[in-house]
Amino acid sequence: MSDCIFCKIIAGDIPSDKVYEDDKILVFKDIAPKAPTHLLMIPKQHIASLAEVTEQDADIMGYMMTKVPQLAKEAGLSNGFRTIINTGDDGGQEVYHIHIHIVGGGGRLPFA
Repeated sequence: MSDCIFCKIIAGDIPSDKVYEDDKILVFKDIAPKAPTHLLMIPKQHIASLAEVTEQDADIMGYMMTKVPQLAKEAGLSNGFRTIINTGDDGGQEVYHIHIHIVGGGGRLPFA
């Protein structure tokens, strides 16, 4: 999608602090971190939100979830981490390209 900031990051039109990339996903550091470690994992396939995921997206969603523990470990989050998928306006989603926040470090995170 031409107006999607995450699609532009994937295309290389906007720089990011890349942590990991393969043919399916890109992982980079959040520009406004809410914890000492705050990564964003995005699929290279544009899916607007979790509310729009269908059975056809099962492979990429499963792949992303299986990569989370590996990336958390590589980021030094051996004592635990949180994964967050904000969905829709009321769910706090700001960028309409599905993404998983991987946050942790610095002790116990508050619930919200």
